[in-house]
Amino acid sequence: MLVLLPPSEGKAASGRGAPLKPESLSLPGLAAARAAVLDELVELCAGDEVKAREVLGLSEGLRGEVAKNAGLRTAGARPAGEIYTGVLYDALGLASLDPAAKRRAARSLLVFSGLWGALRVTDRIPSYRCSMGVRLPGLGALGAHWRAPLADVLPAVAGDGLVLDLRSAAYAAAWKPQGEVAGRTATVRVLHAPTRKVVSHFNKATKGRIVRSLLSSGVAPEGPGELVTVLRDLGYVVEAQAPARAGRAWSLDVLVAEVH
Repeated sequence: MLVLLPPSEGKAASGRGAPLKPESLSLPGLAAARAAVLDELVELCAGDEVKAREVLGLSEGLRGEVAKNAGLRTAGARPAGEIYTGVLYDALGLASLDPAAKRRAARSLLVFSGLWGALRVTDRIPSYRCSMGVRLPGLGALGAHWRAPLADVLPAVAGDGLVLDLRSAAYAAAWKPQGEVAGRTATVRVLHAPTRKVVSHFNKATKGRIVRSLLSSGVAPEGPGELVTVLRDLGYVVEAQAPARAGRAWSLDVLVAEVH
């Protein structure tokens, strides 16, 4: 099973660990594309702060994020699973998983990123600010920049098992499973059952809980149909729609009665 996650906008501080070693990151086929983004981002943020904030979409109150990006090469690095701290990751609670579940997380979780493309939660990175929606002056839109490298690398990473896609729209656009990989991919929406509406905070938190449930259970569904059964067994209310034709992903709606 491969679980595709968005990053979080909120991130923990880098800390005092050893600095980034780009060559140590997983998915080495993304190295050249990562270097291009890192080089331009550091140069941008080390120069005109006002321009950098405009490009990154940062308010005056977030000017510290520009300085953070300027120092990416020398800042301490920590596992990505510790750097990402948003709602989904709080609900996932990687640090409190038992040892076996942590090993499953290291094998199966893949976090998408405007700066790094995609990462394992064990990859050591510094804290940064660069969403997939950013358009860098030299490279252009990061979603487009990542499309070809991710298409080259990720089919092999997906292997022949289930792909559970929990990404938000901007990150999902950077890599769309194709062909037979798409046929064993399941996308998930979380809906407030009484209103049938998506509520952002509640959507993220529930997705984090779903991943935690799967990792803690030790069950590894082999395809979308089996995933539906597993989630129902774990107590989730799931409505599933199989694709109308080959080469399309399954669509799963998880219904939750309370917003929390």
